[in-house]
Amino acid sequence: MIVVTGATGGLGGATVERLLTRVPADQIGVSVRDTAKARHFADRGVRVRQGSYEDPAALRHSFEGAEQVLVVSGGAPGDDIVSLHRNAIEAAVAAGARRILYTSQHGAVPGNPYAPSEIHIATEAILAGTGVAWTALRNGAYGTLDQVLGPWQRTGVIAQPKDGPVPYVDRDEVAEATAVVLAGDRTFDGPVNLTAPTAVTFDDFARIASDLTGSTVKRIVVDDEQWIADQIAAGVPEQVARFLRGWYEAGCAGYFAEADPLLAELLGREPRSAADRLAAQIAASGPPADPKRTA
Repeated sequence: MIVVTGATGGLGGATVERLLTRVPADQIGVSVRDTAKARHFADRGVRVRQGSYEDPAALRHSFEGAEQVLVVSGGAPGDDIVSLHRNAIEAAVAAGARRILYTSQHGAVPGNPYAPSEIHIATEAILAGTGVAWTALRNGAYGTLDQVLGPWQRTGVIAQPKDGPVPYVDRDEVAEATAVVLAGDRTFDGPVNLTAPTAVTFDDFARIASDLTGSTVKRIVVDDEQWIADQIAAGVPEQVARFLRGWYEAGCAGYFAEADPLLAELLGREPRSAADRLAAQIAASGPPADPKRTA
């Protein structure tokens, strides 16, 4: 059996959906905090059990009979997330899992100034010490382009801090590749990168958006402190804004620059490019506003 944690979340849920196209439902289990939210999986024959990273006993029950466990990284601000991940990993070992897979982060290497990197590095070290086969899926940045680029369609401007090249990836394609690995088509030991095959910058996004829309989309580099002030004005807590700033800092330093062909190999096709994703966004919500008309 394959057991997936966090199956009511975005990545975990999408992974289960992809698994259902590859293996029988009765070979899939999910461990979720609220079983009512996983009713749609139970109705299709997936085993649904309650489990949370705070409750090792419940986790062991929810992992019972699992040959593989996918530990989806997670936790709330203020949590000792590494300890929560340790609970999940130890429960998987106790349940007899032969392989533990973990959703890690692209660029999770020492020195990366983006704070979650330390969580992923520590979690991978725990996995390496279990004596059980393990795979760390170091996923590229898969947030929506609205999150990445800001309201460029309304303003005609990508106004973000200084950045570096990043091989942005589509979350659903990460989920599909994860399902391929879980279904046993390919086996990997240790960390592997799941990224788009090409890294792009905000300058690249502005050029692509301009070509797609026929309107000039400008790239403006916003001073770090001004960007943080803008985020606070928009309702983002200062601590969170400064935390997010670390991602741009890591990008500038090249920690996310490496692109990897593995995702394309697992999918059996080229992943969606930055242009593909921008085109879909434009089709869904329309071209950017003309700044001259809104001035």
